[in-house]
Amino acid sequence: MATIRHHVHVNRSPSDVWKVISDAGAISAWFPGIETSTADGGVRRCSVAGGTELVEQIVTVDDELRRFQYSITEGMPVEFHLGTIDVLPDGDGSLVIYSTDVLPDEAKELMDDALAGGLAGLKAHLEG
Repeated sequence: MATIRHHVHVNRSPSDVWKVISDAGAISAWFPGIETSTADGGVRRCSVAGGTELVEQIVTVDDELRRFQYSITEGMPVEFHLGTIDVLPDGDGSLVIYSTDVLPDEAKELMDDALAGGLAGLKAHLEG
């Protein structure tokens, strides 16, 4: 199983960052390439550039730990996927860690740049 991990410091409080991360249906506001997104009943749907729709099962939304986890169930050729976003205090701001475990291992190449871009988009969205 391949693992991807990226992190970024955001100059906003952990509660401010968590408010954005935990709003599952609003990921299109900050994640580049996601054109529209909705969440309902533990399922998130994302339309991405090129017309593909990703269907994701929301696994964890833990307000105390500030941990969000989801699994892509449709729209990508993966056998297993678990994405985790953790928001931690970091000085006057927040450390956001975005990690993903994925099978097959080759999917890592497809997802690595997208996850890094997602964190960059989150930082830009929050720091405006």
